[in-house]
Amino acid sequence: MARRGWWLVVLNFLFPGTAQAAAGNRRLARLGLGATLFMWAVVLLLVVGAFVARTALLGILAHAWVLYVLGLIVAAYTVLWVVLSLDTLRLVRVVKVPAPQRFFVLVLCLVLTVLQVIAGAFAARSIFTVSSAFSQNLSSNSITVPPSDGYYNIALLGADSGDGRDSLRYDSISIVSINAETGAMTITGIPRDLEHVPFSEGSPMLELYPNYFEGHGDPTCGWNSGINQLTNAVSFCREDRGDSLYPDARDQDSLPEIEATKDAASGLLGIDVQYYISIDMHGFGALIDAVGGVDITVDERLPEGGGPAYDGQPAEEWATGWIEPGEQHMDGETALWYARSRYTTSDWDRMERQRELQTALMSQLKPNVLLTKLGAIKDAGTAVVETDIPDDLASTFLDLAVKSREHETQTIELNPDNGVDQEWPDVDMIHQKIDAALHPAEASE
Repeated sequence: MARRGWWLVVLNFLFPGTAQAAAGNRRLARLGLGATLFMWAVVLLLVVGAFVARTALLGILAHAWVLYVLGLIVAAYTVLWVVLSLDTLRLVRVVKVPAPQRFFVLVLCLVLTVLQVIAGAFAARSIFTVSSAFSQNLSSNSITVPPSDGYYNIALLGADSGDGRDSLRYDSISIVSINAETGAMTITGIPRDLEHVPFSEGSPMLELYPNYFEGHGDPTCGWNSGINQLTNAVSFCREDRGDSLYPDARDQDSLPEIEATKDAASGLLGIDVQYYISIDMHGFGALIDAVGGVDITVDERLPEGGGPAYDGQPAEEWATGWIEPGEQHMDGETALWYARSRYTTSDWDRMERQRELQTALMSQLKPNVLLTKLGAIKDAGTAVVETDIPDDLASTFLDLAVKSREHETQTIELNPDNGVDQEWPDVDMIHQKIDAALHPAEASE
């Protein structure tokens, strides 16, 4: 009886349904074995697909409803597995197993049952979380467009919705160019105060600003011609909030000011910026906390705090804390101070730190992190991230994200250190610089 008990418990765990086939209800055995063979087939297809046809597999799994159905199947199988385990415990006839093996057989059966519940619940919850993330974060209204000159170009906007502001401004503007074949990424940082930026051909902004964006000399509606003033000029200071300029923007999960920013970035860089991702800087810390923090090498001591009360006030008098130089593992709050500290360094240094954080955050999104922190990442992303990336492109970007790990991310900063004048930028030079970075083979010919 002891040997029989050990065999039944172990067989049920490894091949659910075999215990019933050997010593129990044949109908339940057929159900258990059939479900087990079906799950093995699903797992085998997923593994083979991951190696042989990853793009096609991701194309299937990127649909929220497919993941939802898969989650239901995993949950149902987990329930069946537990039922089979409890039935196995009945078949073992523990009372007839001699001591002390009776105790160990019972403990093993209960431990394996708990493991089944934990594994099944974790798998089902993870699948449901991904399904929910796809349905909530990606756009079902945006138009899917093909790559432009071999690239998907996405405006990554750090939205600053600080207290006391009547409108949303973009504290950080980056263009992420993703090679549609290799997944290689180039991040171009655009200073938020870069002036006299031209708009791309076909932009409705060309009628208002045929040469470049100009400020209005009005503190409320754009006191200068910096690119971050577009939100005020396009939306806040117009009665229609920019809807006459971009009548389809809101229906496609965007905003007129975002579309104007994309057009300005397109004109400045000489590329077609197709989509955007907006991250509220107030919630950016939650996203960093969700991935477990980021590793950053700090070059110089930076103060935390709201800034000086008067010109020339030493940082030691107003700083509420300090970020010390050296290797640091930052939580979300510290990372926000690192990204936004502005009083002891230049705006260009601040831009580089923000780009450094963006790169570090993307590098943290490894499979083990995604699996263990999926729920927190999804909750943080839903709260602070908005995008018009179509859900039809989910599988494409997932595949490119996997490929991108084989390449080092290239960064370009349009600042004075790279010869870019902040008041009157040389647009032709910028076009050449971006083209050379995105198409190095052509540039070398």
